[in-house]
Parts: sequence; structure tokens; C-alpha cells
Amino acid sequence: MKSITEIEEATIASVHAGFRAGAFTARELVQAYLDRIDALDRNGPGLNSIISVSDTALDEADALDAALASSGELSGPLHGVPVVVKDQIETAGLRTTFGSAAAAGYMPEKDATAIARLRAAGAIILAKTTMPDFATSWFSTSSQSEITKNPYDLSRDPGGSSSGSAAAVAANLGLVGIGEDTGGSIRLPASFCNLVGVRVTPGLISRSGMSSLVVPQDTSGPMTRTVEDAARLLDVMVGYDSEDAYTTVVGVARHEGSFLDGLDEATVAGKRIGVLREVFADDTDPEGAAVNAVLTDALDKLSAAGATLVDVEIPDLMHFVGFTSVYFTRSLQDMNAFIQARPQLGFSGIDELHAAGRFHPKLDLFEGIATGPKTAKDDPQYLDRILAQGEFQRSVLAIMVENELDAIAFPDTKLPAPTHEDVYADRWTCLTYPTNTVIASQLYFPAVTVPAGFTESGLPVGLELMSVPYDEARLLKVARGVEKATDARRAPALSAE
Repeated sequence: MKSITEIEEATIASVHAGFRAGAFTARELVQAYLDRIDALDRNGPGLNSIISVSDTALDEADALDAALASSGELSGPLHGVPVVVKDQIETAGLRTTFGSAAAAGYMPEKDATAIARLRAAGAIILAKTTMPDFATSWFSTSSQSEITKNPYDLSRDPGGSSSGSAAAVAANLGLVGIGEDTGGSIRLPASFCNLVGVRVTPGLISRSGMSSLVVPQDTSGPMTRTVEDAARLLDVMVGYDSEDAYTTVVGVARHEGSFLDGLDEATVAGKRIGVLREVFADDTDPEGAAVNAVLTDALDKLSAAGATLVDVEIPDLMHFVGFTSVYFTRSLQDMNAFIQARPQLGFSGIDELHAAGRFHPKLDLFEGIATGPKTAKDDPQYLDRILAQGEFQRSVLAIMVENELDAIAFPDTKLPAPTHEDVYADRWTCLTYPTNTVIASQLYFPAVTVPAGFTESGLPVGLELMSVPYDEARLLKVARGVEKATDARRAPALSAE
């Protein structure tokens, strides 16, 4: 595995087959990814998706190789799998900055629960990836790492806030990646970078050791090149954790078996998929029309593959999306609670960093949160927002039930990836950026984005699939069927020179 191209588009299954056949070792695989990070992230196109690289990854690989040689068996379902992790999630012995220069020296003593689960399954935490300060943007602007480049067009942003995980996995700098999603921070960058991104029902994956933005909406999750690899990660990551009370929902979900079950034969044939056309772009906008053209072609492929497409509308959708947003209501209390539990960070909260100017200047959401209510109860409309959320959920559930839908489909965002010039020129504020990912987030519903295709100018477009709470297993089967029908995943054309 000496060439940086030899690991392009590898999967967990293909890597495990290689280990078993003796075609390569875990050390050789890790080294190949390290070489690729050096060639494409640090040098060459300079993607700037990686903040820190593990200095123990090769030793961990050696231990796994020795265990395989001794027992003849893989050490776990993720044996030797190099994982890149959003720097929002704590990793013992590997610095965690939360995208903030103010936290540049923070070295956690303990793994986040999700990371501990990955390691216990045999995974190797290869590197930590870039993100905006404390996950407060749809874009990559960060006081710690500045901007990250989109592998499909270096003049464009990979999206946020899981910017680095998206760019790194798309560019094959790691076998799989972990992101975090509050309002779309897994799905938006996954759609911009031609990836599968999964947002689970909040609570199925522990958030212990992961910085908060809006606690009830927060979840980590997979960012991968295939639905199958996402399912393999979920098999390890989902589960109860006494350190996160929200994970008691696993007792409600009662998922049994593997998320892989049924994926091989999955198809969209016979599936009923709602199409939420009201959140497609206006065709008079050339950029939006380019996205719509890709989505129309993808939906035609689903129909040809046997899916029944049903146009649906959500009553008062834009009202509900706007009114149930609580970033400026409770984010400050949630973020500060996380920070204050870690005095070794050396600052007391987001408002302190804001007052000192210790954040990237292009983070209007950060500013709005820092100057907003100290607690959710300080927002006189907080109760009304929570009540509206319940009404919103019931409205969408009724649409799903009445139309017997397996999923609702729509574009993750109305536009392709923005240019860095767009971002720095303040073309949008965080709350005016036309993303649709907030729909599932504010419903607390699970959602998956799957590559749908490319615009004529070569920019990836994602199709989001949303289902009801705790329906991840069925949703993954629909996503796999869509993946088969569109066959839209392509590696970016990158050169080390």
C-alpha cells in the first residue's frame, strides 16, 4: 500500500478482507493514510481538514496486527479501521480544540463515550478534524484552523460544522469519519462532499464528552462513503450510557440485530417516498436550478427503480422551522455548562470568549449566542417554542402515517457548496443560509443524506431522507436503495503535486 491512490474508496469490508488475506497489515493501512494526509492535506492541494494526528496510531496498529497473527481472528467489528473524528469530541491523549484557538492546548484525560466504544471495537483514532469555533457555523471558518477546502472544488467550502470530517473522508484521508449534528452539521457537509451522513434520533448515541450546542438536538454520527460503512459504525456507537441520561431512549427504540441486516438486498422498489417540493430551490436562481436538475434526475432514477413518489406539503413549515429554533434561547446555557465542567480550558464560557474577541470574526451565530439569554428561561417565548415543536412533530407524523411513507425526501440545501469568497463576503447569515437540514433536527427525527449526483460544474448534491424517531434501521435500508439507484459516489480528482 505504497501509493496514495491505492486506498481510495476502501471500505471496512474490503479492508477486513485484506487483513484476513494477508494482503496488507493495519500498520501499512495506517501509514498509507498518514502519507495521504501529508500529501493532500498538509501539502499539494492543502485541504486543511486535519488539526491533529495521533502519535500512537502506528503502535495501536502493531498491537492489532500482533493480535490477528496470534489468534487468527479480528479483534472486533472495527479492527484496524482508521477513523477521523470531528474536534468537537474528546479524545484521551489527543488534543481537542472544539475549533477554537482559545482551546488549542486542551488535552482530555478521558475519551468521550462514543470514542471509547469505537476503540473497544478495534478502531484506530487516526486524527482530529477541523470545525468552526464550538460548531457555530454552516461553514468552515475557525479561529483554530481558518478555512478548509472542498476536495471537489478548492475554491469552495466543504460546509459545517463537521467541515474537516467531510473533506477528509471525501478525499480518502481516513477510512471513515465521525461528525456531530445539531442543525445539520453532519448532513450539510456530507452533501457538499459526496458522502453518506447519518443523524440518528437524539440520545441513541451518547453525547458524553462532546461539546454541546443545543443539548436535546445534539448527536454525533457517521460520515462515510457508503451506507454500509455508516451502518457498521452505528452498530458500535448506539447504546445506553449512564453518563448521558438522554441515552435512556435506547429502551424505547429497542433496536435488535445489526443495522447491516437487510442492506445487501435493500431496494427502493415498493417504497413510498414523500417528496417535499416546497423546500426545493426556485428554478429562477441558476445555482438552485443546477441543484434541482440533479435532484430531478435522482428522483427519476428512484421511480424507475420501483419507488412510489408522493408529493407532500408540511403546513406552516417555515413558521415551525423559524419558531422552534432555540440557538438564541438555550445554546449559551448548554455551551457554558460544558465549558465550566472543564476548568482546565482556562475560560468560563462563550460569552467570555466573545467579550475578549477570541473567536473567528465570520461567526455570526457565535456572536448571537454569546449575547443572547443566559438561560432558556430568560426567553419569554421558550415554552411556546417547545409547545410548537410538539405540534410540528405531530403534523409531520400525520403526513407519514396518512401517506404510508417510508421516508420524506428533499435537498439538504437549496444551493451547492458556497465559495470561500461567498462566506467572507457575508452573502448569508447563519440563520438565512438556505439549508433544509434544520427540519429533521428541530423535529428530533433521524435523517440520512445520500449522494444524488453532480451539477454540470462538478459540485456534489445530496438527497436527504427523513423518517420517524427510532426508525434508523428502516431508514438505512431506504438510503441503501437510493445509493444503489443513483450510484453517485465519486472520489475527487486530487493530486499531490
